[in-house]
Amino acid sequence: MPSLPPNSTLSHYRIVSQLGAGGMGEVYLAQDTKLDRKVALKILPAEVASNRSRMERFIREAKAAAALTHPNIAQVFEINEHDGTHFIAMEFIDGGTLREKIHRESTGLNY
Repeated sequence: MPSLPPNSTLSHYRIVSQLGAGGMGEVYLAQDTKLDRKVALKILPAEVASNRSRMERFIREAKAAAALTHPNIAQVFEINEHDGTHFIAMEFIDGGTLREKIHRESTGLNY
């Protein structure tokens, strides 16, 4: 079950659905209510945020991505914290996952 249910809010973002989860947190599709656009929100779990080295890694990741401009890299809009929840808001790119793409290419499927 996602930590942020649909229609809940984090700062000025309204959660639409969970896109995925992994070691560095959960990723949600959200609606930016200020700029009226879809975004991907990467949420850092509280236990990770309390770990200094992992928090530094999270910030480095956001800064590195924000410094790059390339069609194959999602644009970072902001890194922030709201009511103790740390997050990165980034460009939402609709499509399949990297895992799906690798599977299609390794099996010769072209769909």
